[in-house]
Amino acid sequence: MPPVIQLSHVTKRFEDHVAVRDLSFEVPEGGIFGLLGPNGAGKSTSIRMMMNIITPDEGSIAVLGERASRHLAPRIGFLPEERGLYKKMKVLDHLIFFGEIKGLSRGDARSRSATWLDRLGLAQWADKPVEELSKGMQQKVQFIGTLLHEPELLVLDEPFSGLDPVNSRVMKEAVVDIARQGRTVLFSTHIMEQAEQLCERIVIIARGEKVVDGAVRDIKREAGTRHLMVGVTEQQDAARRILSDRRWTSSLLDSGATWEADLATGTAPDALLRALVEGGVGIARFSVEDPSLESIFISRVGAEAATAERSEATHGA
Repeated sequence: MPPVIQLSHVTKRFEDHVAVRDLSFEVPEGGIFGLLGPNGAGKSTSIRMMMNIITPDEGSIAVLGERASRHLAPRIGFLPEERGLYKKMKVLDHLIFFGEIKGLSRGDARSRSATWLDRLGLAQWADKPVEELSKGMQQKVQFIGTLLHEPELLVLDEPFSGLDPVNSRVMKEAVVDIARQGRTVLFSTHIMEQAEQLCERIVIIARGEKVVDGAVRDIKREAGTRHLMVGVTEQQDAARRILSDRRWTSSLLDSGATWEADLATGTAPDALLRALVEGGVGIARFSVEDPSLESIFISRVGAEAATAERSEATHGA
C-alpha cells in the first residue's frame, strides 16, 4: 500500500537559514502520525511544503500518491498553526461557508455543522458572532471547518495548542474517531506527551533534521529497559544530587518532584534506590518503565539543543 505522504531528501532555506535539511519520511495510510519536535525545528515548514503553500528547494514530496499540488485540496483537511476566522460572521454561517468551498451543498454543510457543533459543545453558539467566542471555542470552530467535508487526509498543525484540558480531550477524542474510520491524520506538536497518547508512528525532527522515525512501541523498545521514573516527597535537593551523579545515571530529565533517568552501565536499580533512601530522600515512586518520548528526544539531541530550539521559532519553522 503506497504511503499517503512521502518526503524524499527535502531541503528548504530562508536566506541563510536552513529550516529543513535533507528530510525523508513516509506517512502510511490510516491511523495517527505525529510530526514532533520543539518550536523552530521545521515542523510547520514541512507541513507548508506538503500543502504546496511553499515549495522545497531540493527533494520531492508526494501526497495521496501525487506530487503535492492545490488540486488535492478537496481530499485534504488542513488546520494551520495560524488560526483565521471572520470575526463578524456567525458561527454556523462560517462553517457552512467552509463546507461550501470544499464542495458540499449548503444543506449538507448545515447538517454536518450542526452535528459537530453539538458534539463539541458549541450548539448554543451557532448564531453568535465568532468574536464573542473564547479563543478555545474559536479553535474548535476552525477544527470543525477543517473536517466537515470528511477528507481522506487530515493535517493538523499544533491543533491542541492553548486549549484547556477539557477542550483538548474533546478534540483528541474526535481525532481518534476519525482515525478509526480508516482515514489518515498527521498532526504536529512540540508536546511529546500528546503524541505518546495518540500516535502509532512518529517522526521527531530537530534543527530541520530527522532524529527519530518509526512506530512508538518500537522506538521505546529500542531505547532499552533501564529507564527509571522517580518521584520524591522530601529532600528534593538530595535526590537531584544523587540522580545527577553519572555513576548512577547516564541521563536525567528533571521535572521538579519527578525525574526520568537512564541507569548508568553496570548500575542496578536496587543499588540506586538504596542510595536515595540512605540519602534521606522520601520515595513516592520508583519504577523501571519504558522511556517517555520526551526523554528519548533529549537523549538523542541533548538537553541544550532541545532548550535552544524552544527559543528559536525562526521563520515560522
